[in-house]
Amino acid sequence: MSDYKFQVHDMDIPDEPLAISVLTGFLGSGKTTLLKELLQHPDMDETAVIVNEFGEIGLDHLLVENSTEDIVLMNSGCLCCTVRGDLVETIRKLYKQRLIQEVPAFKRIVIETTGLADPAPILQTLMSDPFLSDRFRLDGVIVTVDAINGTETLNNHQESIKQAAVADRLLLTKTDLSKDGDFGAILARLKELNPTASVFKTSKGQIDPAQLFNAGLYNPETKSLDVQNWLKAEAFEDSHHHSHEHTHDHHHHDHSHDVNRHDDKVHAFCLTHDKPLDWDQLNSWVDMLITLYGSNLLRIKGILNIEGDQNPIVIHGVQHIFHPPVMLESWPDDDHRSKIVFIVRDLKQEMFEDTFKAFIEQNQDLI
Repeated sequence: MSDYKFQVHDMDIPDEPLAISVLTGFLGSGKTTLLKELLQHPDMDETAVIVNEFGEIGLDHLLVENSTEDIVLMNSGCLCCTVRGDLVETIRKLYKQRLIQEVPAFKRIVIETTGLADPAPILQTLMSDPFLSDRFRLDGVIVTVDAINGTETLNNHQESIKQAAVADRLLLTKTDLSKDGDFGAILARLKELNPTASVFKTSKGQIDPAQLFNAGLYNPETKSLDVQNWLKAEAFEDSHHHSHEHTHDHHHHDHSHDVNRHDDKVHAFCLTHDKPLDWDQLNSWVDMLITLYGSNLLRIKGILNIEGDQNPIVIHGVQHIFHPPVMLESWPDDDHRSKIVFIVRDLKQEMFEDTFKAFIEQNQDLI
């Protein structure tokens, strides 16, 4: 039997890569409650949500338009799909069903992970799988943190530290259960752990979806690459003292009273440089970091001023996997410094500063 060949006009081919957001958070942090609310929100009408099991989010309590074995279409227009085996194959199948109009033409996928999941493998897959990287763009990582038990969770579970550290959006959940309504300590801790993430307080999973999404490099409203909003390098300006060659930041926080605290293993910082960089030399430096410390390079974002190029280059990596560099059409403002934001584990910032300085000096010696 010959295969039926679909014509282009039979398919709903997207004009641009579709957005993917990853929703994670430690066990009991409120992901299920959040998903229940999101699935009923009218602004989710062009969203496909991939979950581990339908039963976990209580679809029986939601308005369901129709259902098949592994796909549910909500009255809100949101499409809910359960993972069947490999996540990549689930996404591929869902995309192909969209093309041949077996499912509504969603514009976004939200992937909900288990509470113990490390988001890094998902991010790496989206960056490295040819099929996915050509058709999807990573929008951001959304992480739920329990306002009541979050401190204890962060103290006792390193997975929760890593989830919060790589987030683009942090949701402080269950705020309605607090007796005194004082979240200063947990908010300060999250800000110290991840200076670049936007933090929102929520109760009973209620939040405007617009606050969760469009955290990536591409801004669908302006149809442009919004590097400032994505990089958020200004979050480090208050605490980092910039020198002509590179940034020094020597935070010394006394957490000796908290023997359970894991935060000291994770650091976020930004290196900046005023002059154009040599691309090959920079690649050598980054390759060295990946080779020696790849698993502890939780996330790297950067905008680079490269010798010989008028326009800046944007880089994005998760551990040892990097997305192909993107050249912007122009600089976002008059600040043409190179800026690289690092989120690392068990690595000293001084090592990055020293090796970066050595790279710069070596490069200048060759000029």
